[in-house]
Amino acid sequence: MVYTTRPDTLFGATYMVLAPEHPLIEELKEKITNHDELIKYKEKASHKSDFERTELAKDKTGVEIKGIKAVNPLTNKQIPIWVSDYVLATYGTGAIMAVPAHDDRDFDFAKKFNLPIVQVIAENCRGVHCTPAGDQWSPLQHPYTSIDNGYMINSGFLNGLTPKDAIKKVIEHLEEKGIGHRKVNYKLRDWVFSRQRYWGEPIPMVYCDTCGWVPLPEEELPLVLPEVKDFEPGENGESPLAKQTDWINTACPHCGNPAKRETDTMPQWAGSSWYFLRYVDPDNNKELAGKKALEYWTPVDWYNGGMEHTTLHLLYSRFWHKFLYDIGVVPTKEPYMKRTSHGMILGDNSEKMSKSKGNVVNPDDIINDFGADTLRLYEMFIGPFDQATPWSMESTKGCFKFLDRVWNMEYNVQNSTRTIS
Repeated sequence: MVYTTRPDTLFGATYMVLAPEHPLIEELKEKITNHDELIKYKEKASHKSDFERTELAKDKTGVEIKGIKAVNPLTNKQIPIWVSDYVLATYGTGAIMAVPAHDDRDFDFAKKFNLPIVQVIAENCRGVHCTPAGDQWSPLQHPYTSIDNGYMINSGFLNGLTPKDAIKKVIEHLEEKGIGHRKVNYKLRDWVFSRQRYWGEPIPMVYCDTCGWVPLPEEELPLVLPEVKDFEPGENGESPLAKQTDWINTACPHCGNPAKRETDTMPQWAGSSWYFLRYVDPDNNKELAGKKALEYWTPVDWYNGGMEHTTLHLLYSRFWHKFLYDIGVVPTKEPYMKRTSHGMILGDNSEKMSKSKGNVVNPDDIINDFGADTLRLYEMFIGPFDQATPWSMESTKGCFKFLDRVWNMEYNVQNSTRTIS
């Protein structure tokens, strides 16, 4: 069973991916010819957090399941089944249909393992004849992920429909055939809040043998991190703070007996969930921000961020803001009026920038060679705001030449004016 939010792209599903923990791997153990390889991969995946596994910018890893195949219910073609840690067992059914032409992670995975990419949505045309039909490899340099624009292609009875209309029609078709049904699914899951590192907000809790866990009283807040020279974690995996005995040992706020501070720190989400509120009154030493400043500046008109953090940051920042509103710290129910995400800048080989791949572009080098205006101009015209786009040094040079011509034109005009006068 596969859960998807994009049934409109079913004709473009060219492989399946299971979470490493998926029970199907054990149920079909006798038919799988590389079961031992899958178990080893599962063990490696178990050492990663959910965030590490689903991070958009990370390199994709995976193992193809040998001995079994899946069948695309609309094309009736056999497609391979893979195991990869970017799929979580806790979300949906722990299995996805992979549509690389229209999903960032599936696209990266297909590129790495040389899997078919079939485009089923075209942006600027309507009908069957926009691109070659059939199992043609997509000419896309990056996936087309928009659900608000474009028309279906290479999709049989869905051709010519908008993606939103296609979703309704394909669900009706699957239910009539008895091979699928609509379902609402939620992404909420348990969240481990503590981190075993120095850089993070200290958790204002102490442990007392008599009283158990006790929060610090408000007059002792904020709790400040101690100055340390060694930021390495302990041999047993404890936080670097676990070695700071002078800071750890304290008194219980309830009974006064000896107690120990919590040595784990909060994750980066703790600060990033509300930092934008601090911008409205950054010099205020008495409160998060003054009432008048918050009333004038909030809610934020437009909040933009990276694509890989869209879901989690949007969820957490809104959660924190709702809490702050409930206790009277902020005056608005919503943190921002509009939230968008920009696409990822890829290397000139259309892969994610990585030192190991040698395709990293250093902005300082661009500024030194061509100037800051060239960098700004190229970023303005590099491509669609919400989609991944490869960096091009040729286009960068083109922007430099354009600005050079503009400068020369102004220079020549000024010189001509002087000559006439």
